[in-house]
Amino acid sequence: RPAWLNLNGTWQFEIDRADTGRERGLLERELALSITVPFAPETEASGVGDRDFLEAVWYRRRVTVPAGWTGLRPILHFGAVDHDATVWANGIEVARHRGGFTPFRADLADAGVGAGDEVEIVVRARDPKDAAQARGKQSTWFRPTHAVYPRTTGIWQTVWLEGVPADEIRSLRVIPSLASRSF
Repeated sequence: RPAWLNLNGTWQFEIDRADTGRERGLLERELALSITVPFAPETEASGVGDRDFLEAVWYRRRVTVPAGWTGLRPILHFGAVDHDATVWANGIEVARHRGGFTPFRADLADAGVGAGDEVEIVVRARDPKDAAQARGKQSTWFRPTHAVYPRTTGIWQTVWLEGVPADEIRSLRVIPSLASRSF
């Protein structure tokens, strides 16, 4: 795809152990650490390697939408974020997603972002230890159990920006007709 920009790499990062980041201004201010996306903060590859329970984590990155994307809507894609993600673009909430295993997207045009614009993306990922959710890698015990890998919190799959036309096909509905053997 010609209008595609990979956002993996270094992002600002901060652990929010008590999930009080909104009250403490994490949405507005620079974050204290950095992380390599798409590695979970529990992994050494992320540059963080914190294996404690992480109730919430925050990410921040500034990116410029390519000027050549005139007439296209900038769509921000997440391969997966565990578990409850909120995404802001220039301080405007553009997506909320629950479920740590499925992709989701945010239309940055909803925040007035277009070709050539710089956008500040902020992501808060909540992963409460005792919340009702699919567990998989999410052990409720401190040490990994039944697996050799640690818990996974936050962004753990590729993030990318894509320019798409104003008109796009998002899904198809096929209705077969058995009588005429057609769709």
